[in-house]
Order: sequence, then structure tokens, then C-alpha cells
Amino acid sequence: VQLQASGGGLVQPGGSLRLSCAASGRSFADSTMAWFRQAPGKEREFVASDNTGSTLVQYADSVKGRFAISRDSAGTGAVLQMNSLKPEDTAVYYCAAKTRGGSDTDPRNFGLWGPGTLVTVSS
Repeated sequence: VQLQASGGGLVQPGGSLRLSCAASGRSFADSTMAWFRQAPGKEREFVASDNTGSTLVQYADSVKGRFAISRDSAGTGAVLQMNSLKPEDTAVYYCAAKTRGGSDTDPRNFGLWGPGTLVTVSS
């Protein structure tokens, strides 16, 4: 069972990127999926989460109104649409599947992680 994130790259401030998280080995349609990020020298932080059926979608305050999480067309993975990007959004972005109870924003409740994709926002 694996998660693989893709879509990162270099973008200018104000630009957009779309990250995709593909699941292989099983479907995560019945699991909460989330995106986290880790900037150089900082701890990993929550970005967005989407529970089963998108009945509860949550965002970090720093990305509200700019980022949107959704499930992919097959419902097995997740997508993160990032608009109005800022230099402070620069980080390695990770997708994760929740495997334990508790908060959808706590990385300790996510037991399956992809290897991450680098997003660099710079002019």
C-alpha cells in the first residue's frame, strides 16, 4: 500500500499549483486523507483534510480561501489545488491517510504517508 504525491515545482508568487496524491494497493475512499507540509527548519504542519465523503473539510488558517482539498475522480486519492501562492508556502508537501482515531489535523493519527513533493514559491 503506497501513497505518491506529485505536482510540485517552482512557481512565482500569486501563481497556482495542483498537487495530486495517488493511492496504490487499496482504496482510501473510506478514510480521511490530508495534506501536511514541512518547511526547512520547521516542524511538519497541517494544511488540509477531507474526511470520508467530504462531509468535514478542514484547513489551516494560513491557507483558508487559497487552497482547496478534494478527492480525485476515482475517489481513491486526494488533490490539493493551491492558488495565490506566497513565498511562505514553500515546503515539502506530504499526503497522508488517517489510520487512527482522533483529530483530522494531528499528524500522529495518520499512519500512511507518501514521500512528499517540493513546492517552491519564488520570483
